[in-house]
Amino acid sequence: MESRGSSLGSSMEDRDLLRYSRHIVIPEIDIKGQEKLADSRVLVLGLGGLGSPIAMYLAAAGVGTIILADYDQVELSNLQRQIVHNESSLLKNKAQSARATLEKLNSNIKLIAIEQEQDLPSLQELTRNVDVVFDGTDNFESRINVNRACWSNKVPLISGAAIQWEGQVSVFDPLKKDTPCYECLYPESSRGSSTETCSETGVVSPLLGIIGSCQAMEGIKYLCGIGAALVGYVSYFDAKKMEWQKLTIAKRANCPTCGES
Repeated sequence: MESRGSSLGSSMEDRDLLRYSRHIVIPEIDIKGQEKLADSRVLVLGLGGLGSPIAMYLAAAGVGTIILADYDQVELSNLQRQIVHNESSLLKNKAQSARATLEKLNSNIKLIAIEQEQDLPSLQELTRNVDVVFDGTDNFESRINVNRACWSNKVPLISGAAIQWEGQVSVFDPLKKDTPCYECLYPESSRGSSTETCSETGVVSPLLGIIGSCQAMEGIKYLCGIGAALVGYVSYFDAKKMEWQKLTIAKRANCPTCGES
């Protein structure tokens, strides 16, 4: 389902100049960068703890078209961290709930809510005509599928994860030669049978905001063509120590998604 609204188009009105003035005064963004955001089309996969801040900051920043995909319903336990939803959203589909919130935040963008559960074929179709994909899912199967779909369609993937007090963020860009993909970071041999989830081990609520905001930041930088993205790196965050650690990801020659074979 699509909401009403449109991007800025070829010229910005006075109201748009005022709304995005804090972006426009930044030399690296300026009006041209803001128009790039308005002309962009992105996918946010998962509207939970990570997808909430991702979607809200992208909408606030003026990204022109945001596809929101989540088949799950809002539960009371979600409200501790999934800030795009509220008590009136309980038992509603998360994509639709997020769309309703974002419409109130920015009525001048296009929002598309998709309620169906996604598998690899549907993700390959969904990622075909977008500029960036944001992964806000919470399990390896979904992350591997979206990684393979993005690599197949040559679409950058901005990945995040969080559990208890620790989180991580990275960018995987198939358009950049000889760079790793998500499966290089987590090959099948390293994933084992772990199914650790927030419901089992917990997660402190602001951690999702920190990691999701970093994902949104990487997306805005990429769409505007600014700065150095986390391609080939993963940044780990320890909330108890308030420390970041940036590590290199090695590309695996035998990776089933991006390897030589």
